[in-house]
Amino acid sequence: MLTEAIHSTSDCINQLLLLVGVKRGKLPSDASHNFGYGMEIYFWTFVVAVLVLLAGGAYSIYRGWTALMHPHPIASPNLGLAVLLLSAIFEGGSFKVGYRQYKRVVARHRIPGRPVNVIEFIKLSKDPSLYESLLEDGAALAGVLVAASGIIGSAHFGWLRADGVASLTIGLILVATGTSILVATRSLVAGEAVAPPVLRDLRASLEGQPWSDRVADLATLHLGPSCILVAVTLLPGPGNGAQIGQQIEQRLEATDPRIIEVLFRLGLG
Repeated sequence: MLTEAIHSTSDCINQLLLLVGVKRGKLPSDASHNFGYGMEIYFWTFVVAVLVLLAGGAYSIYRGWTALMHPHPIASPNLGLAVLLLSAIFEGGSFKVGYRQYKRVVARHRIPGRPVNVIEFIKLSKDPSLYESLLEDGAALAGVLVAASGIIGSAHFGWLRADGVASLTIGLILVATGTSILVATRSLVAGEAVAPPVLRDLRASLEGQPWSDRVADLATLHLGPSCILVAVTLLPGPGNGAQIGQQIEQRLEATDPRIIEVLFRLGLG
Protein backbone atom coordinates (compact mmCIF):
# COMPACT_ATOMS: atom_id res chain seq x y z
CA MET A 1 0.00 0.00 0.00
CA LEU A 2 2.87 2.37 0.77
CA THR A 3 4.53 1.81 -2.60
CA GLU A 4 1.19 2.24 -4.39
CA ALA A 5 0.68 5.45 -2.39
CA ILE A 6 4.10 6.58 -3.67
CA HIS A 7 2.93 5.68 -7.17
CA SER A 8 -0.26 7.73 -6.75
CA THR A 9 1.66 10.68 -5.32
CA SER A 10 4.02 10.53 -8.29
CA ASP A 11 1.03 10.62 -10.61
CA CYS A 12 -0.34 13.74 -8.92
CA ILE A 13 3.00 15.55 -8.96
CA ASN A 14 3.72 14.77 -12.58
CA GLN A 15 0.27 16.00 -13.65
CA LEU A 16 1.01 19.31 -11.91
CA LEU A 17 4.38 19.54 -13.66
CA LEU A 18 2.76 18.77 -17.01
CA LEU A 19 0.24 21.52 -16.38
CA VAL A 20 3.18 23.89 -15.83
CA GLY A 21 4.65 22.72 -19.13
CA VAL A 22 1.37 23.12 -21.01
CA LYS A 23 0.86 26.63 -19.60
CA ARG A 24 4.44 27.67 -20.35
CA GLY A 25 4.19 26.20 -23.84
CA LYS A 26 1.29 28.52 -24.68
CA LEU A 27 3.25 31.68 -23.98
CA PRO A 28 3.44 33.94 -27.06
CA SER A 29 6.65 34.39 -29.02
CA ASP A 30 9.00 37.18 -28.00
CA ALA A 31 12.46 38.52 -28.76
CA SER A 32 14.21 35.61 -27.06
CA HIS A 33 11.87 32.90 -28.39
CA ASN A 34 10.85 33.90 -31.89
CA PHE A 35 8.83 30.75 -32.46
CA GLY A 36 7.21 30.59 -29.03
CA TYR A 37 7.71 28.36 -26.00
CA GLY A 38 6.09 25.16 -27.30
CA MET A 39 9.10 23.00 -26.41
CA GLU A 40 8.65 23.76 -22.69
CA ILE A 41 6.29 20.76 -22.45
CA TYR A 42 9.15 18.49 -23.55
CA PHE A 43 11.42 19.79 -20.82
CA TRP A 44 8.82 19.36 -18.08
CA THR A 45 7.94 15.87 -19.28
CA PHE A 46 11.63 14.97 -19.04
CA VAL A 47 11.68 16.33 -15.50
CA VAL A 48 8.62 14.22 -14.66
CA ALA A 49 10.31 11.05 -15.87
CA VAL A 50 13.57 11.68 -14.01
CA LEU A 51 12.51 13.20 -10.71
CA VAL A 52 9.14 11.58 -10.15
CA LEU A 53 8.78 8.23 -11.88
CA LEU A 54 12.38 7.00 -11.67
CA ALA A 55 12.91 8.38 -8.16
CA GLY A 56 9.57 6.97 -7.01
CA GLY A 57 10.39 3.65 -8.64
CA ALA A 58 13.79 3.45 -6.94
CA TYR A 59 12.25 4.17 -3.52
CA SER A 60 9.50 1.61 -4.12
CA ILE A 61 12.12 -1.03 -4.93
CA TYR A 62 13.95 -0.14 -1.72
CA ARG A 63 10.74 -0.49 0.32
CA GLY A 64 10.01 -3.81 -1.37
CA TRP A 65 13.47 -5.15 -0.59
CA THR A 66 13.08 -4.06 3.04
CA ALA A 67 9.71 -5.84 3.26
CA LEU A 68 11.26 -9.00 1.83
CA MET A 69 14.05 -8.94 4.39
CA HIS A 70 11.71 -8.18 7.29
CA PRO A 71 8.23 -9.52 6.47
CA HIS A 72 5.36 -8.67 8.80
CA PRO A 73 1.56 -9.14 8.76
CA ILE A 74 -0.67 -6.50 7.17
CA ALA A 75 -2.72 -4.67 9.80
CA SER A 76 -5.93 -3.87 7.85
CA PRO A 77 -6.02 -5.89 4.62
CA ASN A 78 -9.73 -5.38 3.92
CA LEU A 79 -9.42 -1.61 4.26
CA GLY A 80 -6.45 -1.68 1.92
CA LEU A 81 -8.39 -3.67 -0.67
CA ALA A 82 -11.31 -1.23 -0.43
CA VAL A 83 -8.97 1.71 -1.07
CA LEU A 84 -7.42 -0.11 -4.02
CA LEU A 85 -10.87 -0.82 -5.46
CA LEU A 86 -11.68 2.90 -5.42
CA SER A 87 -8.29 3.64 -6.96
CA ALA A 88 -8.97 1.14 -9.75
CA ILE A 89 -12.29 2.85 -10.53
CA PHE A 90 -10.71 6.31 -10.72
CA GLU A 91 -7.62 5.17 -12.63
CA GLY A 92 -9.78 3.12 -15.00
CA GLY A 93 -11.86 6.19 -15.82
CA SER A 94 -8.75 8.24 -16.46
CA PHE A 95 -7.23 5.51 -18.63
CA LYS A 96 -10.45 5.27 -20.65
CA VAL A 97 -10.30 8.99 -21.45
CA GLY A 98 -6.64 8.74 -22.48
CA TYR A 99 -7.28 5.65 -24.59
CA ARG A 100 -10.14 7.35 -26.43
CA GLN A 101 -7.87 10.28 -27.22
CA TYR A 102 -5.21 7.87 -28.46
CA LYS A 103 -7.77 6.20 -30.76
CA ARG A 104 -8.84 9.58 -32.16
CA VAL A 105 -5.25 10.56 -32.91
CA VAL A 106 -4.24 7.28 -34.58
CA ALA A 107 -7.43 7.28 -36.66
CA ARG A 108 -6.07 10.31 -38.52
CA HIS A 109 -2.78 8.63 -39.42
CA ARG A 110 -2.23 5.15 -40.76
CA ILE A 111 0.99 3.38 -41.64
CA PRO A 112 0.27 2.21 -45.21
CA GLY A 113 -3.02 0.43 -44.85
CA ARG A 114 -3.06 -0.28 -41.12
CA PRO A 115 -3.68 1.66 -37.91
CA VAL A 116 -0.86 2.76 -35.62
CA ASN A 117 -0.48 0.48 -32.58
CA VAL A 118 0.28 1.72 -29.06
CA ILE A 119 4.05 1.21 -29.25
CA GLU A 120 4.28 2.99 -32.60
CA PHE A 121 2.06 5.75 -31.25
CA ILE A 122 4.45 6.37 -28.35
CA LYS A 123 7.41 6.46 -30.76
CA LEU A 124 5.70 8.75 -33.27
CA SER A 125 3.69 11.01 -30.94
CA LYS A 126 4.92 14.57 -30.48
CA ASP A 127 2.56 15.34 -27.59
CA PRO A 128 3.97 14.04 -24.27
CA SER A 129 0.71 14.82 -22.47
CA LEU A 130 -0.93 12.07 -24.55
CA TYR A 131 1.58 9.24 -24.34
CA GLU A 132 2.65 10.13 -20.80
CA SER A 133 -0.93 9.94 -19.54
CA LEU A 134 -1.57 6.71 -21.45
CA LEU A 135 1.56 5.07 -20.02
CA GLU A 136 1.02 6.45 -16.55
CA ASP A 137 -2.65 5.40 -16.26
CA GLY A 138 -1.86 1.95 -17.63
CA ALA A 139 0.97 1.59 -15.11
CA ALA A 140 -1.33 2.81 -12.33
CA LEU A 141 -3.92 0.13 -13.11
CA ALA A 142 -1.20 -2.50 -13.19
CA GLY A 143 0.14 -1.20 -9.86
CA VAL A 144 -3.29 -1.41 -8.23
CA LEU A 145 -3.65 -5.02 -9.41
CA VAL A 146 -0.19 -5.92 -8.12
CA ALA A 147 -0.80 -4.23 -4.77
CA ALA A 148 -4.10 -6.08 -4.34
CA SER A 149 -2.36 -9.37 -5.16
CA GLY A 150 0.29 -8.63 -2.55
CA ILE A 151 -2.30 -7.93 0.14
CA ILE A 152 -4.31 -11.04 -0.69
CA GLY A 153 -1.22 -13.23 -0.80
CA SER A 154 0.05 -11.91 2.51
CA ALA A 155 -3.19 -11.59 4.52
CA HIS A 156 -5.32 -14.41 3.14
CA PHE A 157 -2.77 -17.02 2.04
CA GLY A 158 -0.19 -16.45 4.77
CA TRP A 159 2.76 -15.68 2.48
CA LEU A 160 4.09 -12.59 4.25
CA ARG A 161 6.71 -11.89 1.60
CA ALA A 162 3.97 -11.38 -1.01
CA ASP A 163 3.72 -7.77 0.15
CA GLY A 164 7.43 -7.21 -0.49
CA VAL A 165 7.27 -8.89 -3.89
CA ALA A 166 4.35 -6.65 -4.82
CA SER A 167 6.28 -3.55 -3.75
CA LEU A 168 9.28 -4.59 -5.83
CA THR A 169 7.04 -5.21 -8.83
CA ILE A 170 5.39 -1.78 -8.49
CA GLY A 171 8.82 -0.20 -8.31
CA LEU A 172 9.89 -1.99 -11.49
CA ILE A 173 6.69 -0.84 -13.21
CA LEU A 174 7.50 2.75 -12.25
CA VAL A 175 11.08 2.45 -13.50
CA ALA A 176 9.93 0.90 -16.79
CA THR A 177 7.31 3.62 -17.28
CA GLY A 178 9.77 6.40 -16.47
CA THR A 179 12.38 4.92 -18.80
CA SER A 180 9.85 4.70 -21.65
CA ILE A 181 8.90 8.34 -21.16
CA LEU A 182 12.57 9.35 -21.00
CA VAL A 183 13.38 7.58 -24.27
CA ALA A 184 10.34 9.02 -26.06
CA THR A 185 10.93 12.57 -24.79
CA ARG A 186 14.71 12.69 -25.24
CA SER A 187 14.35 12.76 -29.01
CA LEU A 188 11.76 15.55 -28.80
CA VAL A 189 14.01 17.66 -26.59
CA ALA A 190 16.84 17.20 -29.10
CA GLY A 191 14.60 18.44 -31.95
CA GLU A 192 12.51 15.93 -33.88
CA ALA A 193 10.90 15.99 -37.31
CA VAL A 194 7.22 15.27 -37.88
CA ALA A 195 6.05 11.66 -37.90
CA PRO A 196 6.48 9.81 -41.25
CA PRO A 197 2.70 9.69 -41.95
CA VAL A 198 2.50 13.48 -41.49
CA LEU A 199 5.51 14.09 -43.75
CA ARG A 200 3.93 11.82 -46.35
CA ASP A 201 0.74 13.92 -46.27
CA LEU A 202 2.70 17.17 -46.55
CA ARG A 203 4.62 15.95 -49.58
CA ALA A 204 1.44 14.63 -51.18
CA SER A 205 -0.18 18.05 -50.84
CA LEU A 206 2.51 19.55 -53.10
CA GLU A 207 2.22 16.97 -55.87
CA GLY A 208 0.47 17.50 -59.18
CA GLN A 209 1.24 21.21 -59.47
CA PRO A 210 3.13 22.92 -62.33
CA TRP A 211 5.89 23.84 -59.89
CA SER A 212 6.03 20.47 -58.06
CA ASP A 213 9.34 19.49 -59.67
CA ARG A 214 10.92 22.59 -58.16
CA VAL A 215 10.34 21.35 -54.61
CA ALA A 216 13.60 19.52 -53.88
CA ASP A 217 13.13 18.80 -50.19
CA LEU A 218 10.99 19.34 -47.09
CA ALA A 219 12.62 19.59 -43.67
CA THR A 220 10.47 19.78 -40.54
CA LEU A 221 10.94 20.45 -36.85
CA HIS A 222 8.50 20.16 -33.95
CA LEU A 223 8.66 23.29 -31.80
CA GLY A 224 5.98 21.80 -29.55
CA PRO A 225 3.06 19.39 -29.80
CA SER A 226 1.03 21.87 -31.86
CA CYS A 227 3.82 23.89 -33.49
CA ILE A 228 5.67 22.76 -36.62
CA LEU A 229 8.38 24.59 -38.55
CA VAL A 230 8.79 23.61 -42.23
CA ALA A 231 11.77 24.47 -44.45
CA VAL A 232 11.16 24.07 -48.20
CA THR A 233 14.08 23.76 -50.61
CA LEU A 234 13.15 25.24 -54.01
CA LEU A 235 15.15 24.73 -57.17
CA PRO A 236 15.65 27.65 -59.58
CA GLY A 237 13.14 27.76 -62.40
CA PRO A 238 10.52 29.72 -64.30
CA GLY A 239 7.52 31.35 -62.66
CA ASN A 240 6.86 33.90 -59.97
CA GLY A 241 8.83 32.70 -56.94
CA ALA A 242 6.78 34.72 -54.45
CA GLN A 243 3.52 33.39 -55.85
CA ILE A 244 4.77 29.80 -55.84
CA GLY A 245 5.95 30.21 -52.26
CA GLN A 246 2.55 31.52 -51.23
CA GLN A 247 0.80 28.54 -52.85
CA ILE A 248 3.15 26.09 -51.15
CA GLU A 249 2.59 27.71 -47.77
CA GLN A 250 -1.19 27.65 -48.19
CA ARG A 251 -1.19 23.98 -49.17
CA LEU A 252 1.06 22.95 -46.29
CA GLU A 253 -0.94 24.89 -43.68
CA ALA A 254 -4.22 23.48 -45.05
CA THR A 255 -2.79 19.95 -44.71
CA ASP A 256 -1.70 20.40 -41.10
CA PRO A 257 -2.90 23.41 -39.05
CA ARG A 258 -0.04 22.91 -36.59
CA ILE A 259 2.36 24.47 -39.09
CA ILE A 260 3.17 27.93 -37.76
CA GLU A 261 6.01 28.93 -40.09
CA VAL A 262 7.21 27.96 -43.57
CA LEU A 263 10.73 28.98 -44.54
CA PHE A 264 12.22 28.79 -48.03
CA ARG A 265 15.75 28.16 -49.14
CA LEU A 266 17.15 28.11 -52.65
CA GLY A 267 18.59 24.81 -53.81
CA LEU A 268 21.22 24.27 -56.49
CA GLY A 269 19.78 23.46 -59.88
